[in-house]
Amino acid sequence: MTNQAVLSIDVELFEQTPAYRTATGSMTTNGVGIDGLRFLRQELRKRDITTTCFVVSSLVEDFPTPIRVLADEGHEIGSHTHSHKLLSKLEPAERQQELQTSCDILESVTGNTPQGFRAPAFDTPPEHYRMLGDAGYQYDASIVPSRRIPGWYGGEHNIHRPCLATTVDPEAPADLTVVPTSVIPGLRLPLTGTWLRFFGPQYTILGMRLLARRGITPILYVHPWEFVELPTVDGVPRRVYFRTGDWMRRAVSRILDRPFDFTTIQNILAEQN
Repeated sequence: MTNQAVLSIDVELFEQTPAYRTATGSMTTNGVGIDGLRFLRQELRKRDITTTCFVVSSLVEDFPTPIRVLADEGHEIGSHTHSHKLLSKLEPAERQQELQTSCDILESVTGNTPQGFRAPAFDTPPEHYRMLGDAGYQYDASIVPSRRIPGWYGGEHNIHRPCLATTVDPEAPADLTVVPTSVIPGLRLPLTGTWLRFFGPQYTILGMRLLARRGITPILYVHPWEFVELPTVDGVPRRVYFRTGDWMRRAVSRILDRPFDFTTIQNILAEQN
């Protein structure tokens, strides 16, 4: 049994989400999602909670202050690459540059070397773990042990607790850890992100309870753009807009009010060592 949980934040803008790549229209507003990050910071601060934020480091160029404030308020800053491009679409040299550039920029703005990494869309190409080790990361949070979701991800892994990366890839660095994102037991669908908006907060809370009873720390994730009123852009799938904005703000506040000790991934791993 555990009472801990992590509500991690993938800090990316609306126009950086993979679903936006099908857009045929455009926006006149820049930085859609930054206000959602502000809301999340306020909700976490009210409850004296720190969490892990996987940051797209290109945001530092236009929005350095919100990223610096996250670090100043005690949140763990991990990498979500530099540009949020799908890693499997890049050549090996480009992938390595995404990992290293992100690490260097985030260290320069926060004063700390990022320990954790999460791949955009949980997309992990060959030699992923070796490249993470070469760039200095200590853990990877890019696995979702869900059933296969056509057009999305899942189906490859059945790992529900942090473990050595060599469990997934025997060629991985011996000291690299894998931290899987949580799925609901039995159904094996993710608990947060789009799935929270599809099925509601009670679905997520139920999944958290079932995992906690098994001694598994729920690792959740959300995106700041999910907490704002999104501009309508031609070509972006309708599911992206479903229950964003106020509904999502109320749903996550309800989750954060549950009797869990919300913390960072770094803290979870430190207590297990």
